[in-house]
Amino acid sequence: MRSFDEILSIAASRKGSVEAVLKDIPVPLDAEALAAIPDARWLAQMARGILQAGISWKVVDAKWPGIEAAFLGFDLSAIAFQPDDWFHDLCADTRVIRSPPKLRAILDNAAFVRRVRDDCGSFGRRVGDWPADDFAGLIQWLQTEGARLGGATGPYMLRQMGKDGYILSQDVTARLVAEGVIDKAPTTKKAWAAVQGAFNTWRDQSGQSLTTISRVLAQSL
Repeated sequence: MRSFDEILSIAASRKGSVEAVLKDIPVPLDAEALAAIPDARWLAQMARGILQAGISWKVVDAKWPGIEAAFLGFDLSAIAFQPDDWFHDLCADTRVIRSPPKLRAILDNAAFVRRVRDDCGSFGRRVGDWPADDFAGLIQWLQTEGARLGGATGPYMLRQMGKDGYILSQDVTARLVAEGVIDKAPTTKKAWAAVQGAFNTWRDQSGQSLTTISRVLAQSL
C-alpha cells in the first residue's frame, strides 16, 4: 500500500499541483458543533439523500421548499403527532416526490432519529461522539438502524452535515483496490475493517482529516 504522500503526489500530477488537489476541501466540524445541529436538520438531510437517489438532484432542489413544508419542517414532535393516515396523504401530496417507499423511509428515519435523541440527547451528539477511527462502524450503523441509508446515501449525508469521514465513490474504491486494501466495494465486516485500517494509516501518516484523505484518493485516478 502506498503512503499518503505517494498518493497525494499521484493526484497532484493529475490535477497540476498539490494546491489544486487540496483546494475547496471542506473542514469537518468538531463533536460539539455537530451536537448543536438540530435533529430536524439531520432528518432533512437524510430525506434529501433518499429522495435524490436515482433521479436528478435538480428536481429535488426545485421541489425542496414544498417538501420541507409537507414534512412540517422535519420537526420530530410534529411528525410524531400526525394521524395514522398521514402517510397516505403524503403519497398524494404534489409538493413531494411521490415515491411511497422513499416517503415511508423518511418517516422510519424520523422514528430512528427520535430513538437516538432519547438515548443520547440528540442525533448530532451520537454522530459527533463517534470516533473517526471507526467511521466504518458509523456507516454500518446507519445502514442497519436507518432506512435506505446504505450505499453512498449515509456517508454523503454525513459529509453534508460536517462529519469527518470518507465516501467510497467509484474512484475512491478503485484506489483502495489498486492499493490492495480490498478487491471490490466492501460488503463484509472484514472488508470494512480493511478500509478503515487503511484510512487510519493514512491519517496517522499525514495528520489530515478523513475527508481530505478521501478527496485525495478520489482525485488520484
